[in-house]
Amino acid sequence: MDRRLTRILAATTLALGLSAIGPAAHATPPGGKDVTAVMFEWSFASIARECTSTLGPLGYGFVQVSPPQEHIQGSQWWTSYQPVSYKIAGRLGDRTAFANMVNTCHNAGVKVIADTVINHMSAGSGTGTGGTSYSKYNYPGVYSDADFHGCRTAISDYTNRSNVQDCELVNLSDLNTSTDYVRGKIAGYLNDLASLGVDGFRIDAAKHMAAADLAGIKSKMANPNAYWKQEVIFGAGEAVQPTEYTGTGDVQEFRFARDLKRVFLNENLAYLSNFGASWGYLPSNQANVFVDNHDTERGGDTLSYKNGSAYTLAQVFTLAWPYGSPDVNSGYEFTDHDAGPPNGGTVNACYSDGWKCQHKWRQIGNMVGFRNTVAGTAVTNWWTNGADQIAFGRGSKGYVAINHEGSALTRTFQTSLPAGTYCDVQHGDPVSGGCTGTTYTVNGSGQFTATIAAGDAVALHVGATGGTTAPDPVSGTSFNVTATTTVGQNIFVTGNQAVLGNWAPASAVALSSASYPVWTGTVSLPAGTTFEYKYIRKNADGTVTWESGANRTATVPSSGRLTLTDTWR
Repeated sequence: MDRRLTRILAATTLALGLSAIGPAAHATPPGGKDVTAVMFEWSFASIARECTSTLGPLGYGFVQVSPPQEHIQGSQWWTSYQPVSYKIAGRLGDRTAFANMVNTCHNAGVKVIADTVINHMSAGSGTGTGGTSYSKYNYPGVYSDADFHGCRTAISDYTNRSNVQDCELVNLSDLNTSTDYVRGKIAGYLNDLASLGVDGFRIDAAKHMAAADLAGIKSKMANPNAYWKQEVIFGAGEAVQPTEYTGTGDVQEFRFARDLKRVFLNENLAYLSNFGASWGYLPSNQANVFVDNHDTERGGDTLSYKNGSAYTLAQVFTLAWPYGSPDVNSGYEFTDHDAGPPNGGTVNACYSDGWKCQHKWRQIGNMVGFRNTVAGTAVTNWWTNGADQIAFGRGSKGYVAINHEGSALTRTFQTSLPAGTYCDVQHGDPVSGGCTGTTYTVNGSGQFTATIAAGDAVALHVGATGGTTAPDPVSGTSFNVTATTTVGQNIFVTGNQAVLGNWAPASAVALSSASYPVWTGTVSLPAGTTFEYKYIRKNADGTVTWESGANRTATVPSSGRLTLTDTWR
């Protein structure tokens, strides 16, 4: 948590824990899949279902769950970061639900990381979510006054190591993690989670504990080599720096996310050609990266879903770029900084009740498979127009092109891909022997030609091949809609078919403006399919406008070819 967010929280009398995400002292999570879906404030039952239906099939290696321990009561999200005991009894589910979630995710091939709050306890007194009565500095059966640091005032000076690590983060009772007793209690909690199958731990507010204290805690664990991800936010001139913590685990590289925001909103994507350690960041094998997390999307120091296509394209870049181990934040819409999860964390369906489900947006979710396929390859065939259009390959395994400008890009791209037909996983899902959407043919010289709409991307990889070349006017369903737009606006089509995004704006099919004011695109639908559809306009800030009138309907003829010519209404 940076000082600006600390001031925000203090000003609203909040008491919050921090956020971070990233693997252990090996920097990439154990196993061949290094992407973590961070399911912020999802209930354990909802996560279990999502592991089976989405996370496993998309290739996520890990799911990170919000703090499971008993915490203070209240509807705000930050109550989860004020523990009162180490019982698994928070609002997101009890011990049984937690254990079932872990087992279900494992069966889906997804490992589990638990967000753990061990720097502090609560800021006040009351009764916890599991029925425990407590007061600040007194948590029956766990801690008493002597187990907390003597500094009982809020942190005020980040250039003073003692102030940062011995005083109170926004008035949260600060545990004295230098003592053997406190270390033992914390290690006991982590061991309990591990006994239920937890594969790793996010160490919240790691910066506010001495690195030696964390090493002491880890040494008491049944598995002292456990996978840890530590939140240590870089601050220029501050007393505590991220490099101090690489001996106990990976460290979240906040500079990566902050610089992405600056580049995507105010500079040129061309600058990203050497993005990573050469920018002064941690080495790649020690860094956990992200576009946003639950703190930064509220604090505004990184991009968020409110930034529209800039946010989506930054996610595409992060998952395609060979630096660090990425997290994908998946939370819910908010206007109130403090608002807790809809339905107390129960997700009845993605894209309803405010749940954003970024982890399964086609443009993001399909890049997980891209990343898994290209793992271990270097950047090749880097290209840029010198501004906000870039493209690059990952060895002979994948290629991505990103157009962050206000008009379409038509270009023949040079890749190192083998000749063949590839599914554009930005606009279709790979299926056995083909693709549900747009495909491109790479010739024997490694070239393919594409028109990429403003604020859009193309991504090809050798794990998603086959199908017919698209756009193809003689096969599939072609959409042509006349619609006027302003700079930063783009037109999409969605409908009641999976290939059209099942009415979810985030998964809608982007149309090309190459023939402006006619926007065009092609998808594959089986002959005889009757479907509903509608056009939407997305603004640069992420807001969506639906065209007026009833849903449009059409039927794909027996020939399998359908051309629709519409006008925005």
